[in-house]
Amino acid sequence: MNQNSPGSQSTEDIEMIDIDDVPLRSKVSQNGRLALPNGDTYDEDYGASDDGSRGLLSGSIERSRFDLPMGKIWPQVKGIVVESAPALLMTTVSLLFTGKLLDKVSHWDAMRQVDQLIIIIPVVLNLNGNLEMNLSARLGTAANVGELDDPKMRRSMIFGSLALLQVQTVSVSFIAACISLVLGRFVPRNGPAMVASEVGRKSGLPTFVMVASTTMTAASLSGILLGSFMCTLVVICRKYDRDPDNIAPAVASCLGDLVTLILLGVVSTILIPFMHTIFPFLLACVVICASVTCFMYTWRNEHVRPLLTEGWSPLFGAMVISSGTGIVLDMFVSRYEGFAVLAIVISGLPGAAGSILVSRLSTSLHTAKLALEHGLPSFATQHKHPEPSPLLTMATLLAITLPVEVVFLSILDLLGWLELPFMFIVISIAFFFCAVLSSLVIARLLTNLLWSLNRDPDSYALPVHSALMDLIGQLLLVLCFEIVSRLGIKVRKTI
Repeated sequence: MNQNSPGSQSTEDIEMIDIDDVPLRSKVSQNGRLALPNGDTYDEDYGASDDGSRGLLSGSIERSRFDLPMGKIWPQVKGIVVESAPALLMTTVSLLFTGKLLDKVSHWDAMRQVDQLIIIIPVVLNLNGNLEMNLSARLGTAANVGELDDPKMRRSMIFGSLALLQVQTVSVSFIAACISLVLGRFVPRNGPAMVASEVGRKSGLPTFVMVASTTMTAASLSGILLGSFMCTLVVICRKYDRDPDNIAPAVASCLGDLVTLILLGVVSTILIPFMHTIFPFLLACVVICASVTCFMYTWRNEHVRPLLTEGWSPLFGAMVISSGTGIVLDMFVSRYEGFAVLAIVISGLPGAAGSILVSRLSTSLHTAKLALEHGLPSFATQHKHPEPSPLLTMATLLAITLPVEVVFLSILDLLGWLELPFMFIVISIAFFFCAVLSSLVIARLLTNLLWSLNRDPDSYALPVHSALMDLIGQLLLVLCFEIVSRLGIKVRKTI
């Protein structure tokens, strides 16, 4: 896919039609025909070289009906189930350990002394998760339309994307540190850490340098590690004919939180003894110089240069929303036992499911636009079974994530981390269902809205969607704890 935002002329042809049946893995060959993974091509005169008979872009796109017999539904959703279910299950396991780690990290000396570090955790986690998901979505679309098949273009796009990632992480994490410093002076603190945290709140400039240096360093290191991993994952998916849209966003969402939280905890612990020295300032200067170098490289890379000026507004919008999430976490992490462990999953898993939907819809829109741009008003699908409609995709993802949530609660019980009463499990699953449904509805509406506004959903949708789901998930969890508390039910940590 071209990294520029969707062209207005082609967008007008696509935005008001269904893109349910657009083939997701195809590319335009040098002769202008739409090439398929099996070597067949579409052209305007002859259609596909297989036996497909259903035109996709002949003035309007035919609907893939949701009320198909079950025998016809399964072939459509098989790829989503087979590829997304393991990714979402891995997401849950990763989020499980992230939640447990957050519960531990929130009581470390660095977090107790500098309260802004607790407030900024959701912001930094959401920031890195957003950037990694943006990266995976862009590369997933590029892979599905065949742009990563050319080795030279693949290297240029990957290295350019990694350099861009450094510029984005350092820039937004610095501003997030500024916001957390302001919020830390006004947010009430609950629990035994209140006295110690007041010291951090009144430290002024040393506190700001400490928080900024910690967040920028952790975000930069996370970008290097996770960015490289996500690029490798997308290339491997393309090589083995797996749709990265079903795998990469969920993996980026879960690993981004875990790795970033580990790095944030480690860096803050290392820097806290040097808080009132020049060392945090020097470290911040090194990170900024590295990001400037990455900016210069990105500017010279034609494949990612447009992204230097695009996609910033959703990142900053997501940062503001995540600041609200940080306030919720700061206020309730000490009030309810096990809140941190449960909050990560009730926010992260619905967000991961929604990110898969955004990535699939975006790829379909880009593929339809690409076909129109190359003069292919009608072509037949290479598959005997059409791609699932957005509604069917949403139902499939919802059906996948609910059992995964049950697995998560079962793992908590088996590990003995939390003592969960049966009534709490029932109520929490009900709220989790609401969170997943909200995530999928928001994902679809947001993707369609951004496309109609000539904004690339790969860059604009995921940050806002992820931040909203973090906030909605934690608010739903607070409501869940309030209800069970009124019923006299308590969740207890056993270890």
